[in-house]
Amino acid sequence: MTVSVQARRQEERSAATRHVLLEATVACLVDLGYTGTTSAAVAAKAGLSRGAQLHHFGTRDQLVVAAVEYLAQKRLRRVREALADLSPATPQGAKRSRSRIEPQEAALGLLAEALSGPLYAATLELWVAARSHPDLRAQLIPAEERVNDELAQICRTYVTDDPVTIRLTLDLLLGRGVSGLLTSHPGHRQEQVLAAWAQLLRGRPPHD
Repeated sequence: MTVSVQARRQEERSAATRHVLLEATVACLVDLGYTGTTSAAVAAKAGLSRGAQLHHFGTRDQLVVAAVEYLAQKRLRRVREALADLSPATPQGAKRSRSRIEPQEAALGLLAEALSGPLYAATLELWVAARSHPDLRAQLIPAEERVNDELAQICRTYVTDDPVTIRLTLDLLLGRGVSGLLTSHPGHRQEQVLAAWAQLLRGRPPHD
């Protein structure tokens, strides 16, 4: 076996171990919350030793931040795949055809789905914890900025190319995700809100 083959196999094993750790961390965050997601809990969930965990992530905060970014990127890839066959956004001011309406609403719905539910709740726990944990905050901010850049690019392609409207759209979706955690029928309300926002983006009153 050549050195290059050995190195490649080692890289593959390392990537597989990292993947198992990230998936286990996401599961712990959903089931146990940030406080309960200890290094020991993650190692047990992953079926790995603490040494293997520490080899890849030196601290718990490094691990949970990496897991949340990994999860976000995974969900955004699914959004991009689902939107791949849709027409891109029409530049502001250009005439919009009816075929343009469907991709815009589809993009809003897929983004809202990515920013909701138990997995999104796990991310929110980290945001709250970061308020009083400076080290966690310092690591979380750049990770969130990378995710926000991805979200903005999707909005720019399928929803609107106006920077302020992109920010408003993302703030609406993020707030909708929080509200949905304590709503009896989040799906119905979300449909109403997104439909109204799509109408406003097209320059018409929500009930037009």
